[in-house]
Amino acid sequence: MFGYRVPAPDEAMLISGGRRGLQGAPFRVVTGHGKFVLPIFRKTRFLTLAMCEAEVDETCVTRQGIVLTVRAVIAFKVGNDTESIVNAGQRFLSDQDQMSVLTGRIFAGHLRSIIGSMTVEEIVTERQKLATEVLETSKTEMAKIGLIVDSLQIQSIDDGETGYIAAMAAPHKAAIQRQAQIAQAQATQLSVEAEQVAARNQAEYARQTAVVKAQYSAEVERAQAEAAQAGPLAQAHAQQEVLAAQTELAQRAAELRQQQLVAEVVKPAEAEAERIRVLALADAERMKIQAEAAASYDRVALDRMLIDQLPLIVKEAAGGLAGANVNVLNGADGLGEIAAGLVGQGLTILDSVRQNLGSPQSRAADKDGDPNGRASGGPIEIQ
Repeated sequence: MFGYRVPAPDEAMLISGGRRGLQGAPFRVVTGHGKFVLPIFRKTRFLTLAMCEAEVDETCVTRQGIVLTVRAVIAFKVGNDTESIVNAGQRFLSDQDQMSVLTGRIFAGHLRSIIGSMTVEEIVTERQKLATEVLETSKTEMAKIGLIVDSLQIQSIDDGETGYIAAMAAPHKAAIQRQAQIAQAQATQLSVEAEQVAARNQAEYARQTAVVKAQYSAEVERAQAEAAQAGPLAQAHAQQEVLAAQTELAQRAAELRQQQLVAEVVKPAEAEAERIRVLALADAERMKIQAEAAASYDRVALDRMLIDQLPLIVKEAAGGLAGANVNVLNGADGLGEIAAGLVGQGLTILDSVRQNLGSPQSRAADKDGDPNGRASGGPIEIQ
């Protein structure tokens, strides 16, 4: 937009004309934003806020009177606050390169002053102390012109041809060289010892290798000899193991076949024999029961028949006595005794007949008829 001005991020915009700025400054300071500026009536200038650099190459004399050439680099810039910008703008706005020149001169003066109060040893060994003192002494003076210092680096310190710094470093160099020589000698000794140890180790390794090779060769030869001697024996052992395995296999096959025969032949035969034996026992028991039943039936029938025939037997016996010449001496008692005798004989005959009929021959005769030609069950005649 016409008349609207914006400063860069590392710039300060200074607007002159119109009302004054802060603290009676002849211009107003604008940073970080834009502002509308009336043309012709207002004038705008820009002051850099970027980092600047100044180099110092100054000849200084130490407290010992030794001339030293000191080279340093100063990093500085305009302060960000309005007061610093106003102070720097009033001094360097028309020629901003003068900031580096003026800064270098300021630091050169402070270097000469501070180095004049120090010895060479202090300057060489305490460079940071020198830089800090220079910064502290120049801070107030730099602030007056609106500048701040970020860093001061002492780049080099040279004594020219006097050789003071070299002489000062000679003892240290000698000590360092001596230490270096000692370290070198120790390193050489260690290297020699390491080589000797390596040589001994190599020799020991060669010896052990030779011993191992000899042992290995002896073992190989012994193994070959044993193998040559043990060949037939090993073969015999192998054949023996084969025969043992075959024998064991045959035994197992025979056991298996025996088990099969037991399962297929013996067990069925034993079962059949047991069945026949049980059947025979059952049949014999049946026949025994039948024989006992038949015998019991025959005896009952015979007893019944004999009982039925007993009166006839007694009658026949009595009839025989009727024609006999018998003298009875004791009367009625004698007749009783005779009658009792007849009955006793009849019972004896009955018992004898029963015993004869109980034998196998009598039973066979009962089935086929009487052996004397009489039929079973007919009357018995007593002569």
